[in-house]
Amino acid sequence: MRRILLPLLLALLSACASTAPTPQAATTTAAVPAAAAAAAAGTDSSRWELDIQAFEREDAVVRRRPGSIVFVGSSSIRYWQSLDTDFPGVASINRGFGGSRVYDSLHYADRIVTPYQPRAVVFYAGDNDLSEGRTPVQVRDDFAAFVERVRAAAPQARIGFISIKPSPSRAALLPQVREANALVRAYAQQAKGVDYLDVYTPMMQASGAPRPELFLEDALHMNRGGYEIWIDVVGAWLGAL
Repeated sequence: MRRILLPLLLALLSACASTAPTPQAATTTAAVPAAAAAAAAGTDSSRWELDIQAFEREDAVVRRRPGSIVFVGSSSIRYWQSLDTDFPGVASINRGFGGSRVYDSLHYADRIVTPYQPRAVVFYAGDNDLSEGRTPVQVRDDFAAFVERVRAAAPQARIGFISIKPSPSRAALLPQVREANALVRAYAQQAKGVDYLDVYTPMMQASGAPRPELFLEDALHMNRGGYEIWIDVVGAWLGAL
């Protein structure tokens, strides 16, 4: 009996060992969801959900104004809190949320842009995209998708893309900034109702470096001098609508 049981026991132990995952296999399996998560992070807009809900709470107590001008995009829009006085007589709605990328405004357009049935949309984003490693082509393509999303709900709305600004703190990205701006400019030239609003050129020195006096101490966000350039460029565009 013992002679029979011993070989059976050894066979069972060998079978169990052959089915156990090797360390290399376990590492490879764990790496798959990690890689997928990293790829998805570039298009994950959920971190701004609370900001969007705050905008919607404002909508519940403040009547939406058809025919208004919606300003949407990243922190340069968010911090532009003087829109009413900068553009008197314009029914402006500020829907900027800091740190956002072009894709995020596309993602939330049906909640913070199109419900207002705007007469025009002033859009600013792109430098955060480039800083996170997205390409100039992705910036252009995401903006084009944003235009299509808005156009489907508000076909008469004009859309102005404020060119990506030359921030001193991101001077290393200036080649990508120039490429993204050129791609969006070319797209706007052939897209109906879309305009490219050039603030990049007046924010640069003749030497080709950003003008530091237009920025706060962080060399990223603008002071009043920077916004005055934007007011001139955007104001001329709004006046021509």
